[in-house]
Amino acid sequence: MVSGLAFLATAVSTLFAQATLVRWTRRRRPHDLAWAVALAMFALASAALATGASTGWDTGTFRAFYLLGAITNVPWLALGTVYLLLGPAVGRRVQWGLVAFTGLAFGVMLAAPVSPVPTDSIPVGKEVLGALPRILAAIGSGVGALVIFAGAAWSALRYLRRREAPGAARLAAANGLIALGTLVLSGGGLIQGVVGDDEAFAISLASGVSVIYAGFLVAAARDLPARVPSVRPVDVGGA
Repeated sequence: MVSGLAFLATAVSTLFAQATLVRWTRRRRPHDLAWAVALAMFALASAALATGASTGWDTGTFRAFYLLGAITNVPWLALGTVYLLLGPAVGRRVQWGLVAFTGLAFGVMLAAPVSPVPTDSIPVGKEVLGALPRILAAIGSGVGALVIFAGAAWSALRYLRRREAPGAARLAAANGLIALGTLVLSGGGLIQGVVGDDEAFAISLASGVSVIYAGFLVAAARDLPARVPSVRPVDVGGA
């Protein structure tokens, strides 16, 4: 079950990454590129989870899973929200800081000692890693999830208050899906870290990214206007 759900999450996040990358190549908007990077990381982390669940975990598979899944992918997803809410000037400054954070995380995970990992269940960071990788994961995932959820919720409320604007209701629904998907992903990670429930974590992984992808599809619907007047959205479709 875990490996099957992980493969599903890999497929969905790969499609999501490809869609956002295509949108970036067409319109060159930086939030699309940030999301494409984040979702490529998510796809690789899900592939590492699928590999570990189906063939047995080892140190290399866990390093890739923890680096790309627990530390770096959520901050890059949040960078797209920063670009949309605060504009390109602030977004570029945050991006350079995130590049430095990502480089630090790669170096730490390559060098950090890892205790022997269980081969038949998802390793838990607090049981096999030292303090520094876990601090980076707490900062990256915690701050990133907060930015995504707060930005999506704020944007959805803004749209709901402007019901007269064309497409506002649909974009509000799209942003609500982003917030819901973020909550599902965060909740699954918390459950796995506390009680070690691999099945619950895999379900949250597949369902969370699917809900976020649904938000992207809603926002990217062709019948939406190019921009809702006088509103700066958290809009996964860039509409």
